[in-house]
Amino acid sequence: MDRKSFLKWLALLPATGMLMKLKEFGAGTSAMSATDIMPVLFLGHGSPMNAIEENEFVQGWRHIGAGLPRPNAILCVSAHWETRGTFVTAMEKPRTIHDFGGFPKALFEVQYPAPGSPEFAVETQKAVTKTDVGLDDQWGLDHGCWSVVKHLYPNADVPVFQLSLDRFQPPQYHYELAKELAVLRRKGVLIVGSGNMVHNLRMVAWDKLNEPEYGYDWAIEAGETMKQYIRSGDHKPLVNYRSGGRAFDLAIPTPDHYLPLLYALALKEESEAVSIFNDKAVGGSLTMTSVKIG
Repeated sequence: MDRKSFLKWLALLPATGMLMKLKEFGAGTSAMSATDIMPVLFLGHGSPMNAIEENEFVQGWRHIGAGLPRPNAILCVSAHWETRGTFVTAMEKPRTIHDFGGFPKALFEVQYPAPGSPEFAVETQKAVTKTDVGLDDQWGLDHGCWSVVKHLYPNADVPVFQLSLDRFQPPQYHYELAKELAVLRRKGVLIVGSGNMVHNLRMVAWDKLNEPEYGYDWAIEAGETMKQYIRSGDHKPLVNYRSGGRAFDLAIPTPDHYLPLLYALALKEESEAVSIFNDKAVGGSLTMTSVKIG
């Protein structure tokens, strides 16, 4: 609606209904309005306990969050929602999913009651042409999402929705699909990939979890190589990570925690800056390395 049409519309409104109509007009346009391009994040989420502990990684997420422009919504690509096909959550009120076991009661009591965004779910569905995107009303927000987003926006006042990972598709497929999400960045959507660059739970040195920056040689090698490619903008070896040798094989035994990194990297525009933070190894076989683009 242009300015002239808008003024004519106002003139036709009854005085008693004008405020209500103005609110409806604002609500209908703000979520989809054009914005400056939003940054993109990849967050190494680590243990679910990071949701309730106070540590350097939580402080790192909080620091990054303080410097972000306020988004219209957050789209999270989490390691913990794998599906056959691709889906996007489209409910008004996503539930907080406690998809883990063996942790303290306090962690299971955490709720992150952020609203969903059916409108942006539909926008995502329209943006992706590589595959059909289904609208999901069952999933909610898993811990890969809420355990980190709660530190960015502790008041749970920004709409959050999730995109699933099709477990039956290769890395190149995910990288190409992610590129189609770029349009959302200019509609005020903060896209967050949540996983871990190096993630091998079978080889965790549980007795070293409290030892600072303890990483196996192969974990350090893989992490350093990944960072070199990220900084140089050379994504091809990261997409073709199965050709990366023994260190990559050990660092990425399954793709679930790694693929969210590819979603973030695929969205980088040529001139955008990349910064790396929370760059430490934990328990020998995990890294908390996180990336901010833009």
